[in-house]
Amino acid sequence: MAKKKIIKKSASKKKSNSVSKKSKLSEDAKTYAFLATFLSIIGFLIALLTKKEDKYVMFYAKQSLIVFIVFLAGALIMIVPILGWILGPIINLIGLVLWIISWIYSLSGEMKEVPLVGQYHDRFDL
Repeated sequence: MAKKKIIKKSASKKKSNSVSKKSKLSEDAKTYAFLATFLSIIGFLIALLTKKEDKYVMFYAKQSLIVFIVFLAGALIMIVPILGWILGPIINLIGLVLWIISWIYSLSGEMKEVPLVGQYHDRFDL
């Protein structure tokens, strides 16, 4: 019975350590990560020039660049008559949803991958 209490105490210590790690992230990093996602390509450039060493900021800046590429692809596809006029707005709507999700994730304080595009952020070696 004493062993169970010891195990429970060590488990609660682990929980408190994970919470403290989460709070170690500075508000400055969250702000720059949000700006990187909100301002899209301009935010990516700002993050690249000012916070290149901050892993959290660059994580979201790279994802922001990928979301920008989704928007660019939607715009380029709209050039194609008929099929592009249908697919272009759909791709841009998907890009808009991903863009908003990236705002929320960047303010969360955790490094979460944006659905569909987040898995490609590590391909950019900056």
